[in-house]
Amino acid sequence: MRDAHKHTRTALAGALAAGLLGLASAPAWADDANPARVTPVDNSGAQVKTTELPSANTTASVVAAAPRTTATSTPASVDAAPGQVVAGGKVPDEATHAAVLARLRETYGAANVVDQIEVGDVATPPNWSANVQKLLNSQLKQIHKGQLKIDGTQIDVRGEVGNEASRQQIASDMATALNPTYTIRNGLRVSASEQGLLDQTLANRTIEFETGSATLTPQGRAILDQMAAVLTKMNTRTVAIIGHTDNAGNRASNIALSQARADAVKGYLVGKGISPQQMTATGVGPDQPIASNDTSDGRARNRRIEFRAGL
Repeated sequence: MRDAHKHTRTALAGALAAGLLGLASAPAWADDANPARVTPVDNSGAQVKTTELPSANTTASVVAAAPRTTATSTPASVDAAPGQVVAGGKVPDEATHAAVLARLRETYGAANVVDQIEVGDVATPPNWSANVQKLLNSQLKQIHKGQLKIDGTQIDVRGEVGNEASRQQIASDMATALNPTYTIRNGLRVSASEQGLLDQTLANRTIEFETGSATLTPQGRAILDQMAAVLTKMNTRTVAIIGHTDNAGNRASNIALSQARADAVKGYLVGKGISPQQMTATGVGPDQPIASNDTSDGRARNRRIEFRAGL
């Protein structure tokens, strides 16, 4: 590490309707001796983007964190009231200061933004202010109990979102909005009140069908009886029912079979009183395995019905 480096740190913290959203900072240092290979991953292990950082890369940091953050490099923030966003830290000039505040006020409302930002002598990567502003948009309002940390060209986003599609889309949109020198680490998780409830009910069990068909077995129907009781409590949410197979046999046939099984699950749940408008059914065949198809155990795990909480 080189003490001569100066870093921009901006912290944004806010209490949203269902929790906290914020920004907090810890300095990131470039290795002047060697290029750094950065492979951002999300918490499921999937790569978001890979980029080669040049040596002697200068970094700056912007972070958003809950008011109770313990990051020592971030100024202590005031307690945020529900709906408030507390912005703090240090930016290189008044123009950046004004731009950050404008974006936050546009997103959350002027009365909900508490300004604790300082202007000081700090260095930033090229176009850093503009790139930071791209991340301060209404999409952040989907994150609860969260933290967005922009540390130079490294971005970490954490917190709870309503469904798996949002978890993936938020990180993907961030990566798309920025140039390739920026990397994203996706630490978002689906709220336990929605996806967690579905996962807990399924409890890693397999919804069984008759071999090679879309006919549910008695064991499969018993699990769906439990799932119907849960879906009744989620009548304001949609749920995606996704059928999966292993890779044995013809891919087109597997996709058709997975679709038929997803349709059968949806049909059974409709028969239990769940609105058909609350559910979608999709078959993806062997295209999204969760285990190796090289073993019988792996193939069995890949033959599954998945439930995803939606909006």
